[in-house]
Amino acid sequence: MNLNQSAPPVPPFGQPQPAYLGHHQSSYGGQPGSTTAPTSYGAYNGPVPGYQQTPPPGVSRAPPSSGAPPASTAQGPCGQTAYGQFGQGDVQNGPSSTVQMQRLPGYQPFGSAVLAPVVSQPAVLQPYGPPPTSAQVTAQLAGMQISGAVAPASPPSGLGYGPPTSLASASGSFPNSGLYGSYPQGQAPPLGQAQGHPGAQPPQRSVPPQASSFTPPASGGPRMPSMTGPLLPGQSFGGPPVSQPNHVSSPAPQVLPPGTQMTGPPGPPPPPMHSSQQPGYQLQQNGSYGPTRGPQSNYGSPYPGAAAFGSQPGPPQPLPPKRLDPDAIPSPIQVIEDDRNNRGSEPFVTGVRGQVPPLVTTNFLVKDQGNASPRYIRCTSYNIPCTSDMAKQAQVPLAAVIKPLARLPPEEASPYVVDHGESGPLRCNRCKAYMCPFMQFVEGGRRFQCCFCSCINDVPPQYFQHLDHTGKRVDAYDRPELSLGSYEFLATVDYCKNNKFPSPPAFIFMIDVSYNAIRSGLVRLLCEELKSLLDFLPREGGAEESAVRVGFVTYNKVLHFYNVKSSLAQPQMMVVSDVGDMFVPLLDGFLVNVNESQAVITSLLDQIPEMFADTRETETVFAPVIQAGMEALKAAECAGKLFLFHTSLPIAEAPGKLKNRDDRKLINTDKEKTLFQPQTGAYQTLAKECVAQGCCVDLFLFPNQYVDVATLSVVPQLTGGSVYKYACFQVENDQERFLSDLRRDVQKVVGFDAVMRVRTSTGIRAVDFFGAFYMSNTTDVELAGLDGDKTVTVEFKHDDRLNEESGALLQCALLYTSCAGQRRLRIHNLALNCCTQLADLYRNCETDTLINYMAKFAYRGVLNSPVKTVRDTLITQCAQILACYRKNCASPSSAGQLILPECMKLLPVYLNCVLKSDVLQPGAEVTTDDRAYVRQLVTSMDVAETNVFFYPRLLPLTKSPIENTTEPPAVRASDERLSNGDIYLLENGLNLFLWVGASVQQGVVQSLFGVSSFSQITSGLSVLPVLDNLLSKKVRGLIDSLRAQRSRYMKLIVVKQEDKLETLFKHFLVEDKSLSGGASYVDFLCHMHKEIRQLLS
Repeated sequence: MNLNQSAPPVPPFGQPQPAYLGHHQSSYGGQPGSTTAPTSYGAYNGPVPGYQQTPPPGVSRAPPSSGAPPASTAQGPCGQTAYGQFGQGDVQNGPSSTVQMQRLPGYQPFGSAVLAPVVSQPAVLQPYGPPPTSAQVTAQLAGMQISGAVAPASPPSGLGYGPPTSLASASGSFPNSGLYGSYPQGQAPPLGQAQGHPGAQPPQRSVPPQASSFTPPASGGPRMPSMTGPLLPGQSFGGPPVSQPNHVSSPAPQVLPPGTQMTGPPGPPPPPMHSSQQPGYQLQQNGSYGPTRGPQSNYGSPYPGAAAFGSQPGPPQPLPPKRLDPDAIPSPIQVIEDDRNNRGSEPFVTGVRGQVPPLVTTNFLVKDQGNASPRYIRCTSYNIPCTSDMAKQAQVPLAAVIKPLARLPPEEASPYVVDHGESGPLRCNRCKAYMCPFMQFVEGGRRFQCCFCSCINDVPPQYFQHLDHTGKRVDAYDRPELSLGSYEFLATVDYCKNNKFPSPPAFIFMIDVSYNAIRSGLVRLLCEELKSLLDFLPREGGAEESAVRVGFVTYNKVLHFYNVKSSLAQPQMMVVSDVGDMFVPLLDGFLVNVNESQAVITSLLDQIPEMFADTRETETVFAPVIQAGMEALKAAECAGKLFLFHTSLPIAEAPGKLKNRDDRKLINTDKEKTLFQPQTGAYQTLAKECVAQGCCVDLFLFPNQYVDVATLSVVPQLTGGSVYKYACFQVENDQERFLSDLRRDVQKVVGFDAVMRVRTSTGIRAVDFFGAFYMSNTTDVELAGLDGDKTVTVEFKHDDRLNEESGALLQCALLYTSCAGQRRLRIHNLALNCCTQLADLYRNCETDTLINYMAKFAYRGVLNSPVKTVRDTLITQCAQILACYRKNCASPSSAGQLILPECMKLLPVYLNCVLKSDVLQPGAEVTTDDRAYVRQLVTSMDVAETNVFFYPRLLPLTKSPIENTTEPPAVRASDERLSNGDIYLLENGLNLFLWVGASVQQGVVQSLFGVSSFSQITSGLSVLPVLDNLLSKKVRGLIDSLRAQRSRYMKLIVVKQEDKLETLFKHFLVEDKSLSGGASYVDFLCHMHKEIRQLLS
């Protein structure tokens, strides 16, 4: 047996898998072939329709994950800073290969605080029902024999996170000495010693041709010597040192400064380890498992004779410095790449219950076959515990992030609109759930049983249809509500306010014309843009013109309303100075059709900047402006949106007047929470009135100093609106960002006057909601407006025992008015599996969704609790989740090992990013307004947005050939990954940086910036010059494509190495220690391990 190769998970991927539910699966080299959609859903005649409870005859499943091959990291000093943390070896994105660690006898750095090995336990997804019996597993394992070599193969497309991860030790090449030192090469160790399952044999696997050759690093290159320094000791989490694993007796690896050579005989091999180890993994001398690495270009070759396990090493070679290898801990980049490679090519077909979708970072197509697309709903787990006790034990939050009006890629069809005429959509009489694919028709189709509450309902005569031999309606595939996960119903008049159909919505533009707004050039810029932008108001389907009407208000200490009726030659202005008792001075001519009043509107927009050009008024009002807009919509009897453009703290005498309460001394005290709370309750009352009227508020802020975002954002937050903030706005630097955001905001499709309710099947219920909305009761989410970017996050709790066979169901129903004034219902359905084994829960979790939920939970927590309490709560919950897995699901191993579930191996790194974020751990340069702004932004972000916001993408631009215009592979967000001869782009959905290394080639600088040397590049540049060469076109094209992927325009900032702006840039290198005191990824992993061990002991 070749011990250099990693062990395979069971079942073997190299063998053809039996087809599930009509999905044809071919097999080549272990990669399942294209999955053709089944012609039907499988039997609908079980206890609950739509699921196949047991596997087809003869199909055996993978054993539970407790027997999965472990992998682990290097041991290295735990208490080290991020700066000199890792060696000068090759820069790689993930644990792709490992080497063995040479230890010097008798040397132990920093006491005994060593990071124990990390083991990520792979989990084979089992979306097809209960786990196999022991007989099945035994039968499956019995027919297999050990082949000469076990080669890694790519996992099936069903696997969420790629092959079993073997976490590497420090970079470099060392003599072979380890657990298997006494076995000749190619001969397997005794089974009792290496097997996790006694008597079980690993599956046979053919060796792919590339198995023996070396794969180059995924990205990066040799680190520039000038960027690394010697290790800085002693900066780590407090607490007792983490003890060494009990099966490793040799001392810890020596840490050497760069350039030091190390000579001397290798240390003695450690004693044999106990039998929890899996076959095929070689234990390195530091207690890490993993395949050994072959020789690499540019790095010293291994000792002569290193491949033969029994031989003595030859004379020692110079060694690179040894520290904890970043490639030895789970890499987000590697996980993202693996998922793209494994799951990006096949469409995600939603016909099977409880499937975990591909990651949000993977581009994939969705085929709706009965469950809502993951673009609409993502869950923290797709297999939920049957009992509340099990859920409490695991501590994994059960939540769904729902984006009801999500925009789909052009290749996917929008939800079908179903019109049932005057009778309206068919619903359950008891729980009011809407007709969906999981309803079961009985008594020949004359009645149906509700899948949510089990009530038997009559089928109206006009809806009757016969059933086929499986008990399914013969017209099931002709009706979207019987065959698809997402669809829309046209609502009847019963679903409308005051039992009458709504009018089309209106947009009111409310412009601050105080001194600050005029002086900055904002008013002139905005009026110029609106002239053309009003031609692009949202419209339904193929409508020639938008049904949305528009109105205009300007304000400072008083309000000015404009009559722009089409019959007027010039617009008329009416001033309301009594801001304490706001009213609308005109009805006719305030809200108009753009096409009819085009000339008058253009005249008004020309006049506004001139009228207020000489203003000296610096004070503004705020609440009366929103009040006026809401009253105008009420008078016109329609819903709509207010676009507010505001510059300063509203200190003028009026309702909603605010004072400057900014106080940085409150940070890290019990009163810090007041910085996130509104100053006055007036805005909550105002928001409640806006929601009742269907008046949504979008706020564009242009502050030069503190404006109390925490208070001003209350109304946008509670009405389903958005806040945009442009601090120290300057037309020349910020106009592109502002105009791009404004265009997108005005043109995007919005649902008005919306109510959303989430129904669940018996056993669980929705108990908590997060997002930008208002709730007047415990079940209805009320949104004056809802756009395609906003999500509502819902948490579920058990109120009864769930059934493994029937699973659990969610139905999200959104009632809203479209941009054309049509009342509609959008329905999304999702079926989840239920489990009695914790291993099944951990095998079907989605870490990105989990982090989205945890961030929102924490960001709401800071309103009522000290920030430190919120941070501690997150750390404790994460430790409990991982400790429960370790205790109940992982195969037995030394307490010194950190074992992470395969699906959750990125939980520590992502959670650390949340803990280090500006809201929970602000740096000195972060303002109170910035923190309040980010807090409300994250509240309604979707999973893809939080993923890149907390763990930014870092893209090397000069690594790939210039001709290659595809997006370059990302590298990990760490200073260690930056080479001073390269250029990198970093983006997090809000910010975009171009980092230029000091040693970049002169030709590259010339091609990109049009200057001859690094020193001539302008630091802080926000626009790249348009130059006619391949590199310039490639980089500008990449920047455009990144911006197109995000819901907000990202302003570019060029950062030069060693420049003062670099501090800001490095704030986003989240794997490193932060200036505000946030831990590095390595330190946090140590801390997490310590927390888990305390819980287990």
